[in-house]
Amino acid sequence: MNIFEPIATDAPPTQIKNRGDHPIVRNAVGDGDEPVETNKFYANFFLGSQSHGTWTHPYSLTWSNGGGPANSWGISVSHTERSQFSFEPSTPSRYYISPIGIQSFVFSAEELGSETKLRVRNPKQFSAEVELSVKEGDKALISLPVVQGMGFITANYHGAKPLFQSGVLFRTLTRVGFVSEKNQTAKYRVRLEDGSTWLLYATPVGTEGIPPFELMDSKTIKGPENFDGFIQVAKNPLSEESEKIYDLSAGVYAIGGTLTGSVDGGNGSYTIGWKKGGLVDRPLLMFALPHHVDSFDDATRSKKTNIQLQSITKGIATAVQADQLTMIEASLPDQIGFDPWSPDLAATEVRKSALSEKARKAIQESASVELSQNMDDQSNLDSMYYSGKALAKFASILYAESTVVRTGSASIVPPGLDNLKSAFARFVENRQKHPLAYDTVWKGVVSTASYGSGDLGHDFGNTGYNDHHFHYGYHIFAAAVIGYLDKDWLSQGTNKAWVNALVRDFDNPSEGDRFFPVSRAMDWYHGHSWAKGLFESADGKDQESTSEDAFASYAVKMWARVVGDANMEARANLQLAVKARSMRAYFLMDEKNTNQPKEFIGNRVTGILFENKVDHTTYFGSNVEYIHGIHMIPVSPVSAYVRTKAFTKLEWDQFFNDDMLGNMKSGWRGILEANRAIFDPQKAFDFFVGPDFNDGYLDGGASRTCYLAYAAGLGGA
Repeated sequence: MNIFEPIATDAPPTQIKNRGDHPIVRNAVGDGDEPVETNKFYANFFLGSQSHGTWTHPYSLTWSNGGGPANSWGISVSHTERSQFSFEPSTPSRYYISPIGIQSFVFSAEELGSETKLRVRNPKQFSAEVELSVKEGDKALISLPVVQGMGFITANYHGAKPLFQSGVLFRTLTRVGFVSEKNQTAKYRVRLEDGSTWLLYATPVGTEGIPPFELMDSKTIKGPENFDGFIQVAKNPLSEESEKIYDLSAGVYAIGGTLTGSVDGGNGSYTIGWKKGGLVDRPLLMFALPHHVDSFDDATRSKKTNIQLQSITKGIATAVQADQLTMIEASLPDQIGFDPWSPDLAATEVRKSALSEKARKAIQESASVELSQNMDDQSNLDSMYYSGKALAKFASILYAESTVVRTGSASIVPPGLDNLKSAFARFVENRQKHPLAYDTVWKGVVSTASYGSGDLGHDFGNTGYNDHHFHYGYHIFAAAVIGYLDKDWLSQGTNKAWVNALVRDFDNPSEGDRFFPVSRAMDWYHGHSWAKGLFESADGKDQESTSEDAFASYAVKMWARVVGDANMEARANLQLAVKARSMRAYFLMDEKNTNQPKEFIGNRVTGILFENKVDHTTYFGSNVEYIHGIHMIPVSPVSAYVRTKAFTKLEWDQFFNDDMLGNMKSGWRGILEANRAIFDPQKAFDFFVGPDFNDGYLDGGASRTCYLAYAAGLGGA
C-alpha cells in the first residue's frame, strides 16, 4: 500500500474561516497559489532580509546581497570543519557554534549589482530553486537548485558572464580538462588560501570546448561572456582518490526529491528518490547523515563512497553515489497503544491484570479527585498549546480510569467524558478565545492570536507556524481517546474533519492535498521535525523538544487507529521509528555518541538544536530541569521507545540527585519523576503515591492519575 496517500483533499471545515491577511507578507517565494513550506531549511531565502544562511548539509548557502568580505551579489557557499567551531569554555561546553559569513566560493555574474533580486521557486519538502535576477521583473540570470544533501552546489547560468568571488581568497586556479569521453563537462581545480581544495565543473549548453575561466586576482575568477550552461563546485577532502568519484558524477545534479515508503507490521522502509537535472545518464552524488547510514538497505550501503565531510550539528556526512537512498526500520512501534509501554514488558493485558490492589486504589482515588476539576476552565485559554495540554490530560485520566481501573469507573467516566466532549466542542466549533483560521496566503490552519495585534510571539508563534506539531498533537491525542471511548462521537458533526485538518496542517503526506504543504513539520531527511516557522534565523531552523515531537506522531498514530485509517497509522509508526533513531543519534547523547562533539556530549541532551549551533538551554530559561524536562514532556507510552532505559538512568544519575530534587517544588518535579519510571518504576510509583506528594508537582498538562498508572503499568506496583 502507498502509506503517503492523502488524508483528505477537501477544504477544512467551514467553521475554520478563510483569511487572506496573514501578518507575515508572502514575498519572493512560489508561483501563484501553491502551498508554501513554512518550516523547511531554505526559508531564510524568502524571509526578512533574505540574507541568512541555508544549510543543505554539509554545505551552507547564503545570499551575499552586497555584503561580506567579497562584496558580492551572488550566492556564497561555505563548508566548515569542526576545528572552526567555537565552544563555550565550560566542561562540558554549554554551546557550540559554527562561524557564519564565510564566503569560500561565491556564484555570481558580472551583470548583478545593487538592484539584484532573489526569488524562491518550486518550494518542496526536500528542495527549492533560488533565482537571481538583475532587477525586479527580469528573467532569472542564475538559478540554483537547493537540495538537502546535494553533493555539488550547482548554478545554471542563462546568458550571463560567470563571476566567482571568495572572501577566503583564491590561491590558484588550474585547468584540468574534460572529465568524460563525450567532452561535455570540463574541470578546474581551485585552491583557497585556507588550504582547502575545491573542484569546479562547467557543462556548457550550445557551445563546444572548455569554457575559459581566468583568475583575475585573489578575490575574483571570471568566465566567458553570454554563458549558457551550468557550473558546479564541490569541496575535495581526499585529493586524487575522491576526485575520481566527483568526476563520475560531475554534470548531473539533484533538483528535488520524492518520498515513498512501505510498512508490514513491525517492519518498514522509506526511500528518498532524487529527481535529476543535467546529464541524467550519470549517477548522482548525494550526502547522507549518520542516521541514514546506520539504517541503509544493502543496495544503498553498496553505493557508499569514501568521501566524508563534517556537517555542523549532525556529525559526519557520507557521500553516496546513487539516485536514491533507502533506509530500513525493523522495530516499528506497531504494538504500542494507549497503555504504558516498555520493551521489557510482556503483553499489555498481562500487565493490567498484574496491577496490585494498592495501585488500582490509588489510581481510582486520584481519578475521582481530578475528574471533578473544571475541564472548561482549564482548557478555555488563549493558547492552543496550553488548551491542548489540558484536554489531553483529562483524556488520559479518563482512559486510565476506564481501562486500567475498570472497577468503580462506571460512576465517574460517563460524566467525565461528557465534560471532556463539551470542552473539546469549543475548539471544533471554533469558539475559543482565539479561533483558528485557514490562512490562504501560506496555506495552513493557524491561531488568529497574532492577527491585528502585531505580536507574532503570542502562543509561541502559532500564527507564524511555530510549533504546530507540538500544539495540535495534544488536541489530536485527546480526540483519539474520546473516539476510543465513544465511537459514535467520530461521526457526529465535523469532529473527524476538524481533527484531520490539524493532522493535515503539520503532517500532510501528499501533494494531492492542495490545501497544505507536504510534511510541514517532519523533515524526512533529518529524521525529526523543525519547530521554527516563518521567522528568519541566523542559525537556521531549530527544535528544543524531542518528546513533544515524538508525541505528535504518537497522537496521529492513535487517532489513525481509532478512525481506522491504516495508511495514516502505518506512516505514523514509520515516522516514530525514524524519529527515535534520529533523536538518539543527535539529541540524546550517551557516552558512545560520535555525532556531537566530545566537548558537548556530557550535557546528555542538546537543549535547542539548530542547523548551525547547539545550545544547552531552552527558550524559557536555563534551569537544568527545564533543559532536560523539555525533552521528557509529556511522558507517554512512546517515552520508553525513544528514551532507552540505559540513557534515562545515565541522565538521571548525572543530573538529578535526591538533594537537587528535594528543593524542586514545581511541576517539573512530576515530569522528572514520571520519566524515572522508565528505569525505576517502583521508585517513581512510590513518589506519586507517597504522603508527601502535592499537586504543585504537576504541570498544567499532567495528572497524578496518569503518572500513577504509568509507573504502575511499567511494573512499579
